Amino acid sequence: MTGADDPTVMRLVGGVLWPGFLGRGVPDWLRRELSGGGLAGVVLFSHNLGDEGERMSLAAELRGVGRPLLVGIDEEGGNVTRLEVEAGSTLPGAAQLGAVDDLAATEAVGQELAARSLAVGANLVLAPVADVNTDPRNPVIGVRSFGETPELVSRHTVAALRGIQGAGAAACVKHFPGHGDTHLDSHHALPSLTIGLDELERVHLPPFQAAIDAGVAAVMSAHVIVPAWGEQPATLNPVALGRVRAMGFAGVIITDALDMAAVRESVGAGPGAVQALLAGADLLCVGNPRNLGAAAAPDQDERDFREVQQAIVAAVDDGTLPVAVLERAAGRVRALAASLAEGTAGERMPLDAAAIARAAVTADGSFPALPRPRTVVDLRGRSTLAVDGSTDFVAEALAAGGRVVGVDSSEAAVAALPPDVPLVVLVDRIGAGAGGQRDALERVAAVRADAVVVNVGMPSDNGSSARLPLPALHARAASRLAADAAAALLDAGVPA
Repeated sequence: MTGADDPTVMRLVGGVLWPGFLGRGVPDWLRRELSGGGLAGVVLFSHNLGDEGERMSLAAELRGVGRPLLVGIDEEGGNVTRLEVEAGSTLPGAAQLGAVDDLAATEAVGQELAARSLAVGANLVLAPVADVNTDPRNPVIGVRSFGETPELVSRHTVAALRGIQGAGAAACVKHFPGHGDTHLDSHHALPSLTIGLDELERVHLPPFQAAIDAGVAAVMSAHVIVPAWGEQPATLNPVALGRVRAMGFAGVIITDALDMAAVRESVGAGPGAVQALLAGADLLCVGNPRNLGAAAAPDQDERDFREVQQAIVAAVDDGTLPVAVLERAAGRVRALAASLAEGTAGERMPLDAAAIARAAVTADGSFPALPRPRTVVDLRGRSTLAVDGSTDFVAEALAAGGRVVGVDSSEAAVAALPPDVPLVVLVDRIGAGAGGQRDALERVAAVRADAVVVNVGMPSDNGSSARLPLPALHARAASRLAADAAAALLDAGVPA
C-alpha cells in the first residue's frame, strides 16, 4: 500500500499544507481536502475577498468545516494589504510606525490588523515584518520594515505582535533570518546575504529573538542563502531552521511561499516542500495561484497544491521523509489552530491612523501650496508580488482630479506638460545612489524647478539624508493613508 492509499498518511500530509485558491468561494477540490483530507487551512489573497456579503459567506464556509483551521492573510498595513487592495490600506505601515516611534500606536495598529483579519475569517496574520532594512537597494522589504537598526525594529516588532495576539489572532514574524540586507526580490530570484555571520547575529537576528521572547505564535522563513550556513536557502536549510529552535522557539515555523522563483526555479516547489519539512518547517505555504498572471491555468490552484502534495507522499513512500517528521509538524499546526479556536480578544486601544500618517511624513526643502488639480509624473517601476495589486491609487490621490502620466520623464515630455498646472513627481526608489529614478528626477528638475517630489519608498541611504534636486515629501508607504497625508501637505505647502 502506498501513502496515497493510507488515510492516516494523507491526513498528516494535509496537516502541513497551506494552499491559496482561486475564486471567492471554496472550490470543490479544496472542500474535499478540508472535509476529509485533514488540510491545515488556507491562505487568503485579495482575489478571494469580494464584497461584504461574499467575505462573510467565505468566512462562514471555512468556519463550517467543523474543526479548527489556520486561515492566514498577508495584512501588514502600508503597502501590503489583501483587505483593501483596490483603494489602498487605511492603516499605517511599518516604516511609518518606525518613523513616529510610538509603541502604543504600533500595538494599536496590530490590534486593528487582527480585528479586520478576524472579521473575514483569517486567524493568522502574516505580520509583523521583523527584517532590518540595511540595504537601500532592497526591492522587496523597504518600507515594509520598521527601520534600519535592530533596536528600533525589535521594539516595534514586539509591540505589533502583542497587538495582533492580544486581539485574538496569531502573529507570524517574517522573514527569518532577515531579508533586509538583500538587493534581490526572492519572488523573482534567489538572494544571498553577503554579510558575515557576526553581522547577521548582531543586526538581523535580534528582532526575531525579541519576538520569540515575547511569545510570537509563528515564524516565517526567508528564501535567502546565508553562505556560512550552507548553499541552501533558509527555508530548506536545517542549520537555519535549527537556529530558530535554538533561539527558544517552540511554535510553528512557516515557509514563505513555495511558488516564489527562489524555490520554484531552483529545486522546484515539490522537492522544496520535502526539503523544508526535513529542515524543520511545520507549515508549507504553497503560494498565490494568480502570481503566474496570464500563464496561470484555470485550475492553477489545484495544480500547485497537487504538485506539493504528491511530492510529499512520494517522499514518504521511498523513505526520504519519515512519517515521524509529518507527525511532529502536523501536531504543532493542530495545536496552534486549537489554541486560536479558544482565544479571546482583549480591550481595544485608541487609534488615530491619519494622525500617525501625517506625523510620519517628513519634508526636504520648502514649497508653496500646490492647488488642485495637479499633474503627477509617476516614475515608479512595478510593485513586488508581495503587494498583490496595483498602487495606481497613490498617483490618483496626489493628482486630486488632475492628470497622471507614466514614466516618460524626458525633458521634452516634461516640457510639454501644461506649465500652469502644479507638477508632482512620484517616486519610490531614490535611496540607492545615482541612476534610475534619481536620474529621471534630474531631468524633470531641469525643466520644472517648481515641481515637488513625493517619495513613497525609503527616504535615505542608511540614515543619511538623500539630497534631491527638488523639494520632497517622504510619505514612507504606497498606501491610501500615506497618499492622503501627502496630498494634504501639497495642498498646504511647506514653509521655509
